[in-house]
This record gives sequence, structure tokens and C-alpha cells, in this order.
Amino acid sequence: MTDKGFTDKVKGKAKEVVGEVTNDDSTKAEGLLDQVVGKAKEIASDVKDVASELVEKAKDALDSKSEEK
Repeated sequence: MTDKGFTDKVKGKAKEVVGEVTNDDSTKAEGLLDQVVGKAKEIASDVKDVASELVEKAKDALDSKSEEK
């Protein structure tokens, strides 16, 4: 099972908070980057899901047309 970027977002948020508390800009930046990576994974997963649905609908439509003949 894929977490769709959730782990990266949580890890990134934790690093961002640690960077804020310790005044470490590098850690804060790493955290922000991890969050962006997590969001990108989430979006990619959503796009993949939508594409799969569209493919299935297209297959169903084609099957229905061939059955009508």
C-alpha cells in the first residue's frame, strides 16, 4: 500500500518545526522540501487514479459498442 506522500509530509513538517525551534535554517528548508515532495507524490497518485478510472470507462464504452453490433 502506498501512503501517497503522507509520510514525506509528516516528516517534513517535523523537520520544519525542529528547524524553527532550533533556529536552523537548513533543517527548516529540508522540512519544507520534504513537504513539497510529499505533496508531489500525492498529486501524482491522484492523477494516476483518475487516469485509471478514465481508461476503465473507455474500455467499458468500447465493450458496450462492440456488444451492440
